[in-house]
Amino acid sequence: MAMDLTAAYDATTVRQRPLRRQLLERLLGAVGEDTEIRPPLYVDHGTQIRIGARCFADVGLVALDVAAITIGDDVEIGPDVQLLTPTHPVEAEPWRQEEVEQPITISDDVWLGGGVVVLPGVGIGADTVVGAGAVAPRDLPAGVAAVGDPARVVRTLDDALR
Repeated sequence: MAMDLTAAYDATTVRQRPLRRQLLERLLGAVGEDTEIRPPLYVDHGTQIRIGARCFADVGLVALDVAAITIGDDVEIGPDVQLLTPTHPVEAEPWRQEEVEQPITISDDVWLGGGVVVLPGVGIGADTVVGAGAVAPRDLPAGVAAVGDPARVVRTLDDALR
C-alpha cells in the first residue's frame, strides 16, 4: 500500500495541495498542520512516521520507517535527506539472516541541510542545525550546529541566532 500511495503522491503537482494532504494523511502515521513534503518521497511503510506541524521537507526525502521516525514541529529538511532506521549486524553470517531497527527522533526547530544522513537510533536535539552532507551516527544535543562525517558539534547556537 505504501508504494501505491507514494506513487500517487509523487505524481501530484503543487496545485493539488488538498489531494497531497489527503495522500499524506493516508500514508503517514501522523502529519501536522501546515506541513509540506515535496515529492518525490520514499518510505518503507509510512505508518511509523510522525511529523509535526509547520514542517517542510524538500525533494527526495528518504524515510525508511522499519522502526518509528518521529519529527517534531517547525523542522526544516533539505533535499535528499535520508532517515534510516534499519541496521544489520556487522558480522557476515548474522548480517545475512537478521535485520534490526532502531527509531529516529528529530526534535522541534531542527534544520537538516541537504544530503544529511541520520542513522538508526539517533536523536537530534531541539534547536539544532545539521549542515549539508553531514552523517549523524549518534545523538546530537539541543542548540548546536553540527557538520561533517561523522557529524560533530562545531558551535553552540545562542538564542539570538535561533
